[in-house]
Amino acid sequence: MQAYVVLMVILVAGGTIFDMIHKKNAKYFFENAKKAQKNASRSVGGGEKLGLMVKTVGKEVLTAGEFANAQRRISHLFMMYGFIVFVITSAILIFAYSAPGTQAPTLLPLLWHLGALSLAFGGYWFWFAIRVDLSSEGRPLFAVSRADIFILSLLAMSTFALLWSFTQGLGALGWLFFALFIAGTTTLFATVYWSKFAHMFFKPAAAYQKRLTRADGSAENLPTITRDDPAQQQRHSLELLRNAPMDMGLGIKREAPNHY
Repeated sequence: MQAYVVLMVILVAGGTIFDMIHKKNAKYFFENAKKAQKNASRSVGGGEKLGLMVKTVGKEVLTAGEFANAQRRISHLFMMYGFIVFVITSAILIFAYSAPGTQAPTLLPLLWHLGALSLAFGGYWFWFAIRVDLSSEGRPLFAVSRADIFILSLLAMSTFALLWSFTQGLGALGWLFFALFIAGTTTLFATVYWSKFAHMFFKPAAAYQKRLTRADGSAENLPTITRDDPAQQQRHSLELLRNAPMDMGLGIKREAPNHY
C-alpha cells in the first residue's frame, strides 16, 4: 500500500506536468503576468501583496467564495474538505500504522470515514442536482462524457472505500469492494491529464493574480471603461440606454430554464 501511494503521487505529478506542457498553462500565466506589469498604473508593495494573498486563501481557496450558486459552493466544500481529510488520514494510516500489531488512534479511522462520507455526499449532490441543467440542455440524466471522469472516479473512490470498510471480514464481498476502491482511486489519479484535477494547482495562483491586477491598475489587460461611468453612459449610441439603470433585473434568470 505504501508503494501504491507513492505511485499515485508520481501519477498526479506526471499528469499535472504533462497537462502544463500540453495546455501551456504556466507559459500563459507568466506571459500574462509580465504583460500586466507593463500596463500597471501603480506599484503594489509587499504588505499589500501579502494582504491580497490572505484574501485569496480566505475566499477562493478555503471558502470557495467565487461560486455564485450557493448549492454549488456548499457541494464543492463538502467534496474539497472530504477529499483532503480522506487522503491525509489514508496516508497517515498507511505510513505510520502499518506495522503488525500497531494500533491507530480511534480518531484517525473516524476522520477517514467522515472524509469519505463528506466526499460522497458532496459528489452525489453535484452529480444528480448541480452537474448540468439537464432539462434545458435536453440531455439524459446519465449521459457520461470524458469530462465526467473526475467526478465519477471521486464517487467510485469514496463509495467503494466505505463499502469495503463496512464489509471487511465478509470474505469475497469485502475483497470485491476493495478491488473496486483501488480501481476508482487509480482512475482518479491516473487520469489527471484528461480531467480537471490539475486545476486545483492553478486556481489559487490565478485568483491571486486577478486580485493583483485589480490592485495595480492593469485590470487583467482588459478595458476599464464601463457604462457605469456617467461620461461613458452619455456616449451610448442608443438614447434609450443612456438613462437606463445599471441593474436591469434578473433577465433570463427570472425563471428556471426548462423549455426544452
